[in-house]
Amino acid sequence: MPAEVSTGHATKLTGRDQVCEGTMAFHFERPDGFEFRAGQALDLTLLNPPETDAEGNIRTFSIVSPPFEDQLMIATRMRNTAFKRTLESVPLGTDVQINGPSGSLTLHKNSSRPAVFLAGGIGITPFLSILRQAAHEKLPHRLCLFYSNRRPEDAPFLDTLNELQKTNPNFRFVPTMTTIEKSNQKWIGQTGVIDSSMLANTIPSVQGPIYYIAGPPVMVAAMRQMIVAAGADEDDIRTEDFSGY
Repeated sequence: MPAEVSTGHATKLTGRDQVCEGTMAFHFERPDGFEFRAGQALDLTLLNPPETDAEGNIRTFSIVSPPFEDQLMIATRMRNTAFKRTLESVPLGTDVQINGPSGSLTLHKNSSRPAVFLAGGIGITPFLSILRQAAHEKLPHRLCLFYSNRRPEDAPFLDTLNELQKTNPNFRFVPTMTTIEKSNQKWIGQTGVIDSSMLANTIPSVQGPIYYIAGPPVMVAAMRQMIVAAGADEDDIRTEDFSGY
């Protein structure tokens, strides 16, 4: 599906909070007429920011909030850039512009085919929107999310996803931690990278689902290679790289 035509909307920053170590969520008013599908993204433009740098004043973010909500939320790993310093420090109520939506990493319509999501770190953002919207609409799709992070402390929206699994009988959640030995939290779930044995122990068949992969480019490439080697069809894989954050 081609990306939709982008249009500009004025809006305001209404809130921000830390969702895990090194990651913040930012909340905005949802402008009248701003329609999107779960899994899509927006371009955020800072207007007359107090500082700027060579990376500029525009960034693309997946929309974390689902379409049924009347506010917009994005989330990002925080880096020491002018854009992110500004977003973290300007007063609430500051005017910004959003353009979009864009992107086609959206849930397939054929509910007879399961959806398997593979996310690394901040790559969870488009999938959280999809999963929350699916629960809200009570979609019949069978959904399974494999979610890889270094430690629980680094995993955005872990509690929200655990709650979704409790409330949506069609949703299976498989979080895994790759460096749990460096965590200060107790962890009784999966450890290590997402691999073919983890898939085989969770989903009935590697053939059949539509796969969605989002995360750092190296992770996305490795997951694609892994599921193709396990027997998935290349045409059933949809991906999105999150580089630079």
